[in-house]
Amino acid sequence: MEAWKPGGADPESNGSTIRSIDTSFTIVTALREAGSAGVTDLAERTGLSKSSVHKHLRSLMKHGCVVKDGEEYRLGLRYLDLGAHVREQYPGSTEIKHKVRDLATQTEESAQFAVEERGHAVVLYREVSHGGVYSRGREGRRFRMHQTAAGKAILSRYSDQWVREIVDRHGLPAATPRTIGDEAELLEELAAIRERGVAFNSEESTEGLRSVAVPVAGPDGDVLGALAVAGPTHRLTGERFERELPDLVRSVVNEIELNLAHS
Repeated sequence: MEAWKPGGADPESNGSTIRSIDTSFTIVTALREAGSAGVTDLAERTGLSKSSVHKHLRSLMKHGCVVKDGEEYRLGLRYLDLGAHVREQYPGSTEIKHKVRDLATQTEESAQFAVEERGHAVVLYREVSHGGVYSRGREGRRFRMHQTAAGKAILSRYSDQWVREIVDRHGLPAATPRTIGDEAELLEELAAIRERGVAFNSEESTEGLRSVAVPVAGPDGDVLGALAVAGPTHRLTGERFERELPDLVRSVVNEIELNLAHS
């Protein structure tokens, strides 16, 4: 699988695209946001004609991508199959899945593994313990790299040039008042993360939530993603936030990297 790196071709500006496919994905995105919707609602949401929406829905239904319930449509389970297949292609997928589950159980918090794709952090695996917090970081969710501990952990393994290209492409939008919004400040924090080997997030993506993340490297030394633990600010505080969880996540990452190196 060829990994995208900052500075790669931008599909939005690299030549022409097939309009019918663009239209279908516009409808798919609208259905994802709506949950379920009828033809008229989708036409209003997308700005397309009802006849165009209906035609594309028929094609999507033919391939199992959309299901009709009464007069409304919703996304089909075909996407679950596709998503599972994509996830399984990542190096160490099975190993990482088990470690995320074990980490959530051990910490009694939420644990996740995120990767970078086209300048965004994407949650590949997530596990929430019985007492953990269900944040918005569900599997498949995309986040701005600078807003999350996992994203910053991954960025810390990139050159400053790559980081600047990501910032140029996506900016530094704020999720909360604590989100880093200055490029120089971000680069300074990434240097500190490289030095200590762990990234922290204190209410930078979600108010009331903190997280700790450590980058995971593959056998070739390139970063695969980042392993993170997240929890409410009243539980992730003091020594637990600053030392205990970072040490634990580091040890789990070391196990992952050793197992990948000898697999």
